[in-house]
Amino acid sequence: MELKNIVQQLYEIIEDRRENPIEGSYTSYLFKEGIDKILKKVGEETAEVIIGAKNNSKDETVYEISDLLYHVVVLMVQQGIKIEDITTELEKRRQKICNKKPERKEVQSIH
Repeated sequence: MELKNIVQQLYEIIEDRRENPIEGSYTSYLFKEGIDKILKKVGEETAEVIIGAKNNSKDETVYEISDLLYHVVVLMVQQGIKIEDITTELEKRRQKICNKKPERKEVQSIH
């Protein structure tokens, strides 16, 4: 299955859990707890991606990126951000070429 399709399906499921909470659903729990809990989970999962990558473990990193992606999609739904909003922004960025910021000049000592 294509990443685009699976992410869209995930988004729709998460959106449905927000609108129609299910007892015992982790997603419903996150929405019930609110933005602070969602942001905490995004932060935790981000750190776990970093640890997986530093451990040079592809399997661990893939697992943690999947967790992070899920929690980012929960955040998107919470904030009313559609997948199309992200794709539009990425399309704009793809149009930019050679947009790397220049290196900073060394500060000369003051005498």
